[in-house]
Amino acid sequence: MTRAGPERRPAMTRALADAARVPYWLDRPERPEPLPPLTGATGADLLVIGGGYSGLWTALLARQANPGRDVLLVEAGTCGWAASGRNGGFCAASLTHGLANGARRFPDEIGELERHGRQNLDAIAATVAEHGIDCDFERTGELAVAVEPYQLAGLAEEVDLARRYGHDVALLDADEVRAEVNSPTYLGGLWDRDRVAMLDPARLAWGLRRACRAAGVRMHEHTRVAGLRRDGGALVARTVGADGVPGTVRAGRVVLATNAFPPLLRRLRAWIVPVYDYALMTEPLGVEQRNAVGWRNRQGLADGGNQFHYYRITADDRILFGGYDAVYHYGNRVAPALEQRDATFTALADHFFTTFPQLDDVRFSHRWGGVIDTCTRFCPFFGTAYDGRLAYAAGYTGLGVGSTRFGARVMLDLLDGADTPLTRLALVRDRPLPFPPEPARAAGIGLTRWSLARADARQGRRNLWLRTLDRFGLGFDS
Repeated sequence: MTRAGPERRPAMTRALADAARVPYWLDRPERPEPLPPLTGATGADLLVIGGGYSGLWTALLARQANPGRDVLLVEAGTCGWAASGRNGGFCAASLTHGLANGARRFPDEIGELERHGRQNLDAIAATVAEHGIDCDFERTGELAVAVEPYQLAGLAEEVDLARRYGHDVALLDADEVRAEVNSPTYLGGLWDRDRVAMLDPARLAWGLRRACRAAGVRMHEHTRVAGLRRDGGALVARTVGADGVPGTVRAGRVVLATNAFPPLLRRLRAWIVPVYDYALMTEPLGVEQRNAVGWRNRQGLADGGNQFHYYRITADDRILFGGYDAVYHYGNRVAPALEQRDATFTALADHFFTTFPQLDDVRFSHRWGGVIDTCTRFCPFFGTAYDGRLAYAAGYTGLGVGSTRFGARVMLDLLDGADTPLTRLALVRDRPLPFPPEPARAAGIGLTRWSLARADARQGRRNLWLRTLDRFGLGFDS
């Protein structure tokens, strides 16, 4: 994709000038009032640490499976404030960060994983309907678009693989894909028609929060867990409220659902890397602007670059445009200041107007970033600690909107010590390769990002470093 030159910079600056530096999804009046922090000592059958999708699904499913179980959820901020309220709203059936990644890593069970993924997406749709969660859930599918000639062969390979597993997919030529969404950059596309839903991510989180409370889950927000220790046959969590007031929770079982944030288990630090992802949101399109892009079927989109973009149209006809940069900070650093990166926002604005030159008068209303937990296999991994009293899931790598519900089921099975179809999966039993310690970690990630950008500029040709990563099962994109 050819990028704009310096002459476009003033226009991009104007387009970004009034963009609020907060996530669009969270910047709305229906955001629920926070729940009070935990104070003093309490107990529970199950303590869930983390109030994003992973923790919310776990708490809800735990109560539904056993209404007599006392479930307590604590969240350091407010439910859905982190990745769950900042993402693009792509809710995919894939549990393995795409079929190709899953087929490569789990060839003997990919068919079973695809069935579990489809059932999981169906169950999310059913939960949204059952609890009246107003999150603009639309099963539109997703368009993968080629914006460079070399990407067309990859789309054809993906279609063949998808049809082998019974997916409803269509391979589109340039005219056909532009009839769906009108961009001069598109050379072809693959429409996966029913394995991706689009939704409003924050409203999904808020709806799950409401469903948890209705199901009897006790919840405390602005409550950070500062440590865990054994106490006989239980675990004790030491908490600190936003007001500095301490508390404790004694629980028979614990679920750790903190994902990208510094883990309470030291072993997880070797497997998780937090990377920052960024997005822009436009103001609502006018009628003429809307007609100029088409997009009547409202699919999510992603292009075929290593440093790829994802984008979608919202219920009120805004366009979210994100991705491209995936920024790691030395030492697994996570901090609020890292959620804003003007160089990335300028690059995204440039890429947006290259993709949709007919929208050159559009302005952006919001710009924001958030942290994603990634691992070397780019799909979630699972485990237990404290003699099976604690379960965790992490490494969702940007596809947690849907797969966190599956992860919640796995964690509950692991806590029960149950031999189930889920706990027997290699996806659940195996672990990703660890990342090296610093400074090798930062150096390797930096070299990989540079190599991916170079491959995009050289018609996809991968250098020796990327080919070596591929050979060891570590090849990845942004």
